[in-house]
Amino acid sequence: MFRQMRRIKQELPLDEAKKLLLKNKRGVISFNGDNDYPYSLPINYLYDAEENKLYFHGAKSGYKLDCIKNNNKSSFVTYGDEELSDNGWSFYLKSVVIFGKVEIIEDKELAAKKLSELAERYYPSLQEVHATMERSFDNVLVYCLNVEHMTCKKVHEK
Repeated sequence: MFRQMRRIKQELPLDEAKKLLLKNKRGVISFNGDNDYPYSLPINYLYDAEENKLYFHGAKSGYKLDCIKNNNKSSFVTYGDEELSDNGWSFYLKSVVIFGKVEIIEDKELAAKKLSELAERYYPSLQEVHATMERSFDNVLVYCLNVEHMTCKKVHEK
């Protein structure tokens, strides 16, 4: 169903992908948008390695939600772990690409739990997390990208 990576020698094991997903805090998610144009946007995310799911949040209305309701298939990318190569001016970096389907988390307890875990990655204190949750939880949706296919590779950027 999913294509094999073309540059197979650059492919890294999935445990490397999971490490990068846990380390990074931002990535770009893409949806099928209007008029057959892709719609991509940067997001903050939480990767749950045990569940192999990626969580993010958004407003209760808007283009992102419209895209998901129309077609919940999505792709996500994050990259990092740059290393200076031996030549001293170019870099190696790792990238992860995920394909999967997005769902809205309807269970309020689970949504609150995942939103709180997500916020803990970004806010400097738990007090701020709790204050933000109280103030904004009713105004957001929590989404889950169920990973169907994931690849990781090391790329030499010249």
